[in-house]
Parts: sequence; C-alpha cells; structure tokens
Amino acid sequence: MSKDLENQKKDALFYHEEGRPGKIEVTPTKSTISSSDLAKAYSPGVAWPCLEIAKNPEDAFKYTAKGNLVGVVSNGSAVLGLGNIGPLAGKPVMEGKGVLFKKFADIDVFDIEVDEPTVEGMVNVVKSLEPTFGGINLEDIKAPECFEIEAQLIEKMDIPVFHDDQHGTAIIAAAGFLNAVTLTNRKLEEIVVVFSGAGAASIACARLFIDMGVKRENLIMTDSKGVIYKGRGAGMNKYKDEFATERDLKTLEDAMKDADAFIGCSARGVLTKEMVKTMAPHPIIFAMANPDPEIYPDEVAEVRDDAIMATGRSDFPNQVNNVLGFPFIFRGALDVKARKINQEMKIAAVKALADLAKEEVPDEVKLAYGNQDFSFGKDYIIPKHFDPRVLTRVTPAVAKAAMDTGVARVNIENFQEYTANLANRLSQTASFMKNLRDRLTVHVNKKKSKVKMVFAEGLNTRILQAADVLKREGRVEPILLGEPEKIKEKMSSLGLDNLKELEIIEPSQDAYFKDYYMEFSEMRQRSGVSVYHAEDMMEQENFFGSMMVRKNRADCVISGPTLDYGSCLMPIINVIGTEESVKAAGIYILVFKNRVLFFADCTCQIDPNSEDLAEIAGTTAELFKQLMGRDPKVAFLSYASFGSNNHPAAKKMKKAVQITKSRYPNMTVDGELQADVAVNHAILKKLFNFSSLDGPADVLIFPELNSANISYKLLSQLSDASAIGPILVPMKSTANIIQRTATVSEIVNMCNLTALMSMERN
Repeated sequence: MSKDLENQKKDALFYHEEGRPGKIEVTPTKSTISSSDLAKAYSPGVAWPCLEIAKNPEDAFKYTAKGNLVGVVSNGSAVLGLGNIGPLAGKPVMEGKGVLFKKFADIDVFDIEVDEPTVEGMVNVVKSLEPTFGGINLEDIKAPECFEIEAQLIEKMDIPVFHDDQHGTAIIAAAGFLNAVTLTNRKLEEIVVVFSGAGAASIACARLFIDMGVKRENLIMTDSKGVIYKGRGAGMNKYKDEFATERDLKTLEDAMKDADAFIGCSARGVLTKEMVKTMAPHPIIFAMANPDPEIYPDEVAEVRDDAIMATGRSDFPNQVNNVLGFPFIFRGALDVKARKINQEMKIAAVKALADLAKEEVPDEVKLAYGNQDFSFGKDYIIPKHFDPRVLTRVTPAVAKAAMDTGVARVNIENFQEYTANLANRLSQTASFMKNLRDRLTVHVNKKKSKVKMVFAEGLNTRILQAADVLKREGRVEPILLGEPEKIKEKMSSLGLDNLKELEIIEPSQDAYFKDYYMEFSEMRQRSGVSVYHAEDMMEQENFFGSMMVRKNRADCVISGPTLDYGSCLMPIINVIGTEESVKAAGIYILVFKNRVLFFADCTCQIDPNSEDLAEIAGTTAELFKQLMGRDPKVAFLSYASFGSNNHPAAKKMKKAVQITKSRYPNMTVDGELQADVAVNHAILKKLFNFSSLDGPADVLIFPELNSANISYKLLSQLSDASAIGPILVPMKSTANIIQRTATVSEIVNMCNLTALMSMERN
C-alpha cells in the first residue's frame, strides 16, 4: 500500500471512530425538557395518536415521522467496489447514504443491514418494514437478485421502492448522455451505444436509454464473456436476453468500431486506447467503474481530442454521482406521498438535471469547487452535486410526474410556493422565511400589486439570478439600475433572457435625473454638496436608487453586494435618512433550530453611548414585534451582571437599561447581563430570580460594534445558526444592504424580508 493510500485509510478510519462512533444519531424533534413533555411524548399522551392511526392508517403521515423517513436496506452482497463483504461490513456505507439523504434533501434515514442472501428472504424482510417507512432505498445488492427483489417489492408494497445502484446511476448517466448527444449534434434514434457490463447499473442505464429514444437494435451490451448476442449460451440469464443483439459481433473490440458512445459499468482496463481510436467522430465515453474507470481521461486524450468523457470520480470533469439523484427523487416522492417511483418520475429527473447543466452556475457553487469556472460544454454536461438548485429543479419535476401519472396520494397546488419552500428547507431559516413569504403574499394579493424593488447593482450576476427567482415567485417587481445594453448582455450570458422585460434604468439618461440631483443639492447644500457635486453623485446607482425610493417611484432599494458596506450605507443615510434624527442601526437575525434571536447593533454605530443604545433597543424591539408578531424580551449584554463590576463599560449598559425602561415602560427589558445568563433562563432564575425577564431573551443589545459583529459572524460560521441581515432601522423608507459574501438564496431571503417591511410600512 502506497504512503498516500495509507494516509487516506488512516484519515478515513479516524473520521469514523473519533468522538461518537459512526456518522449518524437520532435527535428528537419535539421538546422533552419537562414531565409534561414526556407525558405527551410517551405514556399516557401517545395513546391518542395511536388510536387515530388505528382508525385511519393514513394519519401515520400526520402524527409520525413516516412521511419523511426512508429505509436504506442492504444485505451487503455487492458493496461499492468491495464485493460480497456482508451486511455488517457494509454498514458504514449505509450510514453514509443516510448522511447524504439528510444533507441534500432533509430526509431522515434508518439504515437496515439484513443478514439474508436469498430473494425470498429479502422480500419478506423488507415488506414487513412497510409500516415504518415512507420509502425504501435498496442498496448494494448483487445482480441478478437485485432485479427480482426490487420488482417483487414494487408489486407488493404501497410505498416507493428504489434500487439506487440501478436507477441512480442510470438517471445521472442519462442526463449527461442527453447533453453529450446535444453537443455532438446527434439524434437519439440514430446513435449506436456500446455497454460494458451487464450488472444492475448497466441494465438500468440501457432500459432508461431505450425509454428516452435510443433504439434497442442500436444498443450493444457486453459482459466478461464478450458481446451478448442472440443464441449465446454461456453466462446468459433472462435479464441479459433482453439486450441480446442480432449483429455479428463477438468481442468488445468488435462492438467499438464506429460506435458513437461507450457506457462503462464494468472494470478498469476493459476499454483500451486502440478501441477508442476506432470509434465514430466525437465519441461519447462514460467510463463509470469505481474507483478506477475503464479508461482514464488522459488515456483517451492521447488518441482522441474530440471525445466527451464522464467518469464516476470527482477529480475529473463530468462526475456521474448518484447523490445528484436519490435524495431529490425521494424528496419529491415523499412530498406527494407517492405509492411508487415510476419510469416517468425517473425521466423527469433526467430532463431536469440535463436542463440545469445548461444554466449559468452560481458563484457559491464555483467557490465550493475551488473557484472553478463551469459553463455548458464537453467538460460540464452534468451539474455539480453541491449545486443547491438541484433540489429545486429535480424535486418538483419528480413530484409533478408522480401527480401526472396518478401515483401521488396528495397533490401540490402551488409549485412556485413549493419550490420556494424547498430552497429554504436545508437552512435553519426555512420556517421563519416561509412565515414572512406567506405574510408578503397576503399583502401583495390584498393590494393587487407587487413590491417595486430597485437594485442598485443591476449588472451583478447574483443580483440577476436573485431577480430571476423573485420574478418567478411573483411578489416582487425588480427594477435594475445600470447600462441597459450591458445588463442585457449579461442576462443573455446567464441564460436569463426572460429578465429583459424588466425595467432597466441608466441614471444619467433618466427623465427625472436633473430633478433628483437638484433636490439632493438642496438637501445637502450646507453639507458641502454643490449642484455639480450632486450631479456626479446622482449618476451613482446607490444614490439614484435611494432617491427613487424617496420620491415614491419604488417601494424599497437594495444595495450591494459588490461594494463595501460604507459605500452602500452613506447614500442611503444621506438620501433617505433615519426617522426623527435617530442614528441608524444594523440588525442581524440569527435563526437557530428552535429559536430566533435579534442582534443589535452589528454594522453601524461603532461605540454607541447609553442614549444611543436605548434607541437601538427601541427600534430593534419594534422590528422584532413586526416580524415575529409578539413583544420581545430584551437583554443588554456586558461582561458583568447586575452591578458585579463598576467599570465604565458595565455602567454604560446599566444606564442604557434605565433609559430604556423610562422611554419604553411597556418593554420587557433587563441588564446588564452576561450573554449566557441572558439566553439561558434556568441560569438567570437560579442566580438572579429578581430579574424582570420572564424567559430567555429574544433581543440582545451589544455594548459596541466589535462585540456584536464578532458574535454574529462566529455564530453563523461555527453553529447551526443562519444569519439574515443586516436590516437597517429606523429608516424613513425601506432600504437594505446585501453583504458581499451573500449567496443567491441569502439575497432572495433578504429581498423578501425587505419587501415585507416595505408593505407593512405602507
């Protein structure tokens, strides 16, 4: 074993062994901190859902985790490239499958390793598990038994059964294959495809290719004994018979002559450079054997410069990786409570993946791959598995196909809303943002008009991608600032020509440009701004966009994400201004799994005094009430609690509390408090039972910018919290700033929140 391989082994074993052994755990989703909770979770309260389910079995989806629970089941007879190592040795793989389900589609998994080698035994075991699960993912079961096991279970069970080694590989390969066919200007009905291997993956690929349009007579399958042809006796079975060719071919070498495509699900070295030389022009070569492909890309490149290649490896372009399929297919199937995963659902997944590869790749995906630049072409025919859009493209397509083919128990009424919910599902912000979007929808429907939102940086890629999402969601009407021709060129390069109908404004060419800079000059003439200076400033999109909001031409303005925070903030402050001469504050919302906290001030005031802090508390509490629908509990933070230290820094916070209580007598507020005391009510009551806080704090007021900014950034990076912000308050009109590191989904969230603030202000 080489040193590199030995190090890989050591690292992998340590990864699985360190801390809690394995890769998964079970976490309760309901509170279990009191005797009342336990009485509802178990005896006697648990009897009630049991009785309801006994009356109506469908209520299991309502009262239990069944509807989001998949069983990953294996007998360990064909584990990865390791062979028949048995169910126990295969358990790390099944746990890993569970991790992928959860990470990519928020699906819970129990891994079930079954010591049962026979078809009949596996069918009986898995069928008996039906009450537990919403779906079954069969895994690492050898061929040909896997075909019969899956077929019988699909027939006998009323939940989806999906053998991923067959269909997962087939779906991803088919998506890449469709795009390769497009790039080489071929037609599916004319293409000649050679398959190497006649196991589960290869046969599933062949069946799917035929369903998509490849003619059966143009498909040649080979195994270790050569071409599978009519009348061949040795090594045949009914599954191979299905693909026996009538062509006079005996070896893989024979089959490869003038072949358009090679699909490998076999072993390293099966395909040689000499065979590749004999293929048709622009050959399509999918060498998917793992861990070592049938032939490496560099070997193909030595003899052909016109080939399109895919492998199963992440260190080469075009990785055929099952994780692009099974999490999203099951997500769609579970969400409509499908009875099975049929061929139409698989083809819907294929087409969704193929189409996604043709779209512009977001920056967040490029960053995940070392800032590589991906664009549709021979080295990018399959989306990357860290692309968050896979969830929002494949899953709805699968769910709709299930509905259209009658295997869904429930229907999705609003696919726009469903897609938006999927986008947030993997984030802690999901339920929080859903609530805000629902409220925004109510406002938009009531007013019968969308929120007009002006984007100062209309040429920015992420802004355009976010505008596309917002336009499709239908609540916001984006207005883009910048040079129209450049913006439209960028739209075309991103595949977003549908955005060209949006209003695009170049400030200096706008009919109101002179009015705007003249008014700004009057506003700021005693602050050193001449008419000429005002004209120069109003040509800048941040100033112009802010003036559009001031003049009620737009409802709100979004600045960023290419400029630094100060360059975005000052135009907003100088043009829109704050209410009642109060200083601006930047609030971050930290969304945890079971709670939401508001942090202030995180971006604006470097070292606020006690008076400033009281105003920050007031405006933050008002925002909390607006967004959360209840009065908050506000804590002023310090390194000391209730006078335990007389340093001026602690005294500042103590005085701020006094001012706040005087100005806002109905506010629940206390301090100065250490952070752990403020957020843990048990500690607070044990140490300071006199405190006026009757629960853990919702709003945390920090002594100065350093501590606030550091705290929210640390928590957003090192905990399971998602940060939304900064939200500017208390502005005369609604304006917010996008952070330079914000992803497209974060920009969309911020825009929806901004739109809601604007609607509720009006």
